[in-house]
Amino acid sequence: MRAGLRLAACLSLLLLAGPAAWAAEDPEAVQLTQRLVALDADASFAGFASLERLQARQAVDALANARARTRPSALQVAQWRVEAAEVAARTGAARREIDRLERERADLLLEASRREAARARQEAERLRIQTQIQAEETARLREAAEAESMARQEAETVLQGVSSREAARLRASRERAAELKRQEEELLRSLEADGAPPQP
Repeated sequence: MRAGLRLAACLSLLLLAGPAAWAAEDPEAVQLTQRLVALDADASFAGFASLERLQARQAVDALANARARTRPSALQVAQWRVEAAEVAARTGAARREIDRLERERADLLLEASRREAARARQEAERLRIQTQIQAEETARLREAAEAESMARQEAETVLQGVSSREAARLRASRERAAELKRQEEELLRSLEADGAPPQP
């Protein structure tokens, strides 16, 4: 790249030296040469349209040396060559800029894809943790419900046992009362049968 810039600078100096010799008699050649010098001096066009620039310089030199009879055609060719060099240089610079923008776009898309993948992994991890927490909470509630059910069953069993004992005691008490009443009635009948007055 540096060698190309040095070559362009040298050629520019040569082209600048040339027009001074024929400026008075060929201003159009000077104008075309100045356009080429400006093209060489623009760093954004460095490295582009080397062949077209060489052809343009040769055409300008041919214009400067052309005879009056061939000058119109030489001028036309020189103008075309200079314009072609300018277009080729601009096209090369534009393509380089397009390539740079495409690479930048690809890098941005890749970075966006990486960030999206990272966000997706983070979201998946968050959902996994949330699901795990919900599963643990569900298991805890299930265990609590089972423990409560077992405690209720044990309480019901205890209550049933207490009720059975109380019922047995009640039955025994009733049976005892009935037995005492029966014995009292038998005693009264026995006393009546003996003719003795009943004892208070």
